[in-house]
Amino acid sequence: MSDLKLEAVVIPVTDVDRAKAFYSELGWRLDADFAFDNGFRVVQFTSPGSPASVQFGSKITSAPAGSAQGLYLVVSDIEAARAELLAKGAKVTEVFHSVAPGAQFAADGEGREDGRAVDAASYGSFATFSDPDGNTWLLQEITKRLPGRIDSGETTYASVQDVQDALIRAATAHGEHEKRTGEHDDEWPAWYAAYMVAEQSGADLPE
Repeated sequence: MSDLKLEAVVIPVTDVDRAKAFYSELGWRLDADFAFDNGFRVVQFTSPGSPASVQFGSKITSAPAGSAQGLYLVVSDIEAARAELLAKGAKVTEVFHSVAPGAQFAADGEGREDGRAVDAASYGSFATFSDPDGNTWLLQEITKRLPGRIDSGETTYASVQDVQDALIRAATAHGEHEKRTGEHDDEWPAWYAAYMVAEQSGADLPE
């Protein structure tokens, strides 16, 4: 089947310049700001490490402003990502986990408990914030993909931070490995590599 790559998602806003200022302040990459004589204007931003972008502007959507809800931003360390966004002016909620299915989407916060998911389970920790129009973003921490969620023949990282976080997790797990074996592992680079590939593909992790 041909590739069908999600390139951009349109979010509805009322004040294009205000939205542009907000996403600029977050440090997202400005890809485009094109205005035309007929009133059409498109602005595109890409969040750090993301292969897909968001677009907003004038005459670009009939959806009510602020109606884009629960747009996912996947992160490898939710506390670090939250701190960075707070420093850039976003009003991010505390980190929470769901105790009821779908609670991460509940506007009233029902079904949530503070803090990371039990055992820092991948996919289980969230935080949210909104842009000036009320479009909401959902931070989700994913450190290990479920099987089948990615191409097992590829191992990619979207940013330097993602590689660093993966190396730290591999180093931590390798430390436990050496404790179990009781000896130094000269082949640690191969062990790290196997761990990082398995973590991304959802395969069983080396021990």
